[in-house]
Amino acid sequence: MSDAPPPPPWQPNDQPPPPPPGVQQQAPPPPQWGGAQPGYQYQQAPVPMVNDPRKSKVAAGILGICLGAFGVHNFYLGYTGKAIAQLLITVLSCGILAVVSGIWGLVEGIMILTGSINTDAAGVPLKD
Repeated sequence: MSDAPPPPPWQPNDQPPPPPPGVQQQAPPPPQWGGAQPGYQYQQAPVPMVNDPRKSKVAAGILGICLGAFGVHNFYLGYTGKAIAQLLITVLSCGILAVVSGIWGLVEGIMILTGSINTDAAGVPLKD
């Protein structure tokens, strides 16, 4: 006979044995992460805005006045549907209806510069 004690039913690195039938196993409590201490306020350092998502009002207005017949200002602002319409009117009419698109672009360019149109297609305000 051996004097050694019998081995435990499970080793420390293994999973514990399942509970006997009819006994519901209790879920372990959720982990406690080191949250904020009571009365402590986190202060975030100001982050410089490297990529300003706003588009320039002056650039959009000048594009509308100079290249409005091709819808360049609408492409710049993200209004691709209007831009494609202006481009197709100019190109498919072989320039005959370019005057119509040009007036359309001129009016929109002036409206952008005066502030009547003040957001891009995503709703982000235009910067001055």
